[in-house]
Amino acid sequence: MEKERRMRRFAILTFLSITSFASAAFAQEVALKNPLNFSSIPEFIAGALKALALIALPIITLFLVISGFLFITAQGNQDKIKTAKNNFVYVVLGALLILGAWILATLIAGTVNQLTSR
Repeated sequence: MEKERRMRRFAILTFLSITSFASAAFAQEVALKNPLNFSSIPEFIAGALKALALIALPIITLFLVISGFLFITAQGNQDKIKTAKNNFVYVVLGALLILGAWILATLIAGTVNQLTSR
């Protein structure tokens, strides 16, 4: 019984020492690499907003078409025309906000890059 306990302890200690040496060797060989193509936070924000704008443009176009469809189907009904106008205003405001944020982030990223490159 005592011999089995010693063998188990020896096996556990051997396993732990091998794994600790292996993990130390692995940690020395592997370095963390940046998976993104951005070198700074402003560039990342500008890139994320650009991706948002590229995704949002077809959606904005779809909602503009829906707004036009609402104008056509209103047929002089003042309540429906008011709804169509509100829809159009909200679509244009959303488009301006998304594109404006992208432009502003791009400008800030360019300014930061110019200031840090000197």
